[in-house]
Amino acid sequence: MATAQATTGTVSGPPGNALSAALRGRPALGKILALLVIAAVAVPLAHARWGGGAWPAALTVDLGGPLGEVNDWIIGNRDSHPLFLYFFGHISNAVVLSVRGVYLALLALGWAGVTALAALVAWRTAGWRLALTAGLSFLACGLLGMWVPTMQTLALMVVAVLASVVLGLLLGLAAGLSDRTFRVLRPVLDTMQVLPAFAYLLPVVLVFGIGVPGAVLATVVYAAPPMARLTALGLRGADAGVMEAVTSLGATGRQRLLSARLPLARKELLLGLNQTIMMALSMAVIASVIGAGGLGDRVYQALSSVDVGAALAAGIPIVLLAVVLDRTTEAAGRKIGTDPTGPTALRGARGWALAALTAAAVAVVGRFTGGRVWPDGGVLAVAGPVNTAKDWMVDHLYTGIPVIGGTADWAAHFTNWILNPLRDGLQGLPWWSVLLIVAALAWTIGTWRTALTAVLAMAAIGVLGVWDVSMDTLGQVLAAVAVTLVLGFAVAIGAARSRRLERLLRPVLDVFQTMPQFVYLIPVVALFGVGRAPAAAAAVVYALPAVVRITTQGLRGVDPAALECARSLGATSGQQLRQVQLPLARPALLLAVNQGVVLVLAVVIIGGLVGSGALGYDVVFGLAQGDLATGLVAGAAIVCLGLMLDRVTQPTTRLQRKES
Repeated sequence: MATAQATTGTVSGPPGNALSAALRGRPALGKILALLVIAAVAVPLAHARWGGGAWPAALTVDLGGPLGEVNDWIIGNRDSHPLFLYFFGHISNAVVLSVRGVYLALLALGWAGVTALAALVAWRTAGWRLALTAGLSFLACGLLGMWVPTMQTLALMVVAVLASVVLGLLLGLAAGLSDRTFRVLRPVLDTMQVLPAFAYLLPVVLVFGIGVPGAVLATVVYAAPPMARLTALGLRGADAGVMEAVTSLGATGRQRLLSARLPLARKELLLGLNQTIMMALSMAVIASVIGAGGLGDRVYQALSSVDVGAALAAGIPIVLLAVVLDRTTEAAGRKIGTDPTGPTALRGARGWALAALTAAAVAVVGRFTGGRVWPDGGVLAVAGPVNTAKDWMVDHLYTGIPVIGGTADWAAHFTNWILNPLRDGLQGLPWWSVLLIVAALAWTIGTWRTALTAVLAMAAIGVLGVWDVSMDTLGQVLAAVAVTLVLGFAVAIGAARSRRLERLLRPVLDVFQTMPQFVYLIPVVALFGVGRAPAAAAAVVYALPAVVRITTQGLRGVDPAALECARSLGATSGQQLRQVQLPLARPALLLAVNQGVVLVLAVVIIGGLVGSGALGYDVVFGLAQGDLATGLVAGAAIVCLGLMLDRVTQPTTRLQRKES
């Protein structure tokens, strides 16, 4: 009887208990219900006080006046104030002297010496194939008539990478050895990682002005976080058994660091160096907007005049330089990771000495034969043929293709059918509804702190007075992300099921993933002209490799036992994908979405150079016209938009552990 009563009570208990049990099983539903309760109270009050529609003017702060005053004060005191004379001035002079010294050293080696040195370093690090690739890549830079700009970019890169590595190591050591420092630095590094490159240009221009110092320092700030993060990761992930053994032998803290922690973290350190080099190259190219010179300046000038041939002639050396630097540091990291104790080619002092002597001998011979810079007679003019091909494309592919239309028609349709409705829809939404949507997305996959951060970031955009242009940028990002995810997931599913397709895609993805952001603008301008659609197309191509790689890895990492169980139950291939692989690979899919959003935002902003408008245009206008108030406000809005997009697409570690 008691059992029957207990059973009856369980089935027909109070509704509150049943609701509580249902919410415990579905935490996301509980969060949405709580948000609906909050909205039911807050929305009528907000609507009655400030109305709907766009962000209310009463909640906007005009920063144009104060920023203009700051700008005027800096310009007026740059040559007289002690802060600039004895601090920023010394930093600026040190940067200029360092870059000039490296540039003169490269010129002293001559084109033959630099090519030989690059090939020998690649040979000692990764073998003869990469050595051949490195040598041919530097020769191609000369053949394209870009030897001097390449040396200018390389000199800036050397100084920026050295400074980034030193800064990143110091921050990484502090975060790796101190839990308190790690907790303080982690949100800062997280935020810096999601900021578009353009956001770093504005503060340094305000302090250092247009030129090499500002470009180098912006590159350092942009490229140092990966080194800091991976250094901290390597130090904190040191084997506990090894550390305990070293401690038991009476080693001091310094001895433990030098003899155990750093050697155990060398693989992470090399990976950090690789990421720092690639980000520094990307930023050094973008920094041409503020006077960095080099290859980026050639691309920027060519894009400004829509000279696709000249842009491609400068863009190819950028890609070649990125591939050589990426492969060399990646090979060094693999060699250290696979053989941490044995004698390897990487640490063969005799081999390195021979390589240095050979490079010096080639440089001396080259100088005696007049090889300081690449000879003008050895330049292959590609701008003319490329522009001819571009004109043919405009005549035959741009418009007028029967049935499917030309690329200009595609761009117009994408703009009219997708970008414009998205922009108008986002701008037409009540401001409080946008904040509610952001809160719901962020709280569903994160915590209330995540949601609060995302909402405050979005509200800051309205306070800055750039709500409408930010909605335009957000619409471009959402459209490009949707296309990226559809293509990326489709390709990744095929690659996860076919080893042959994965092998075919690997070199293509490798090349696309090493190309700096700036380079992607060249082909889209040739195919689509200028406007918002070309910027979105460049963003899709830039973000696609990361989405494909992460998704493929996640699908391949699904537990084989789960797949075998599904097959034994008679599940078809499609059912295995939908019911097993995709659910189990959910953390990887969310990471792919997050990375796709961050990468798309970076290129959409740079798309201001090719007519994407919105926040990207404001940044470019502020940099080009010296209107730092407009540029800084747009830069701050980009920071807030990037932070919001990151938070609404990145689940917290605690939630991921629960799901796993």
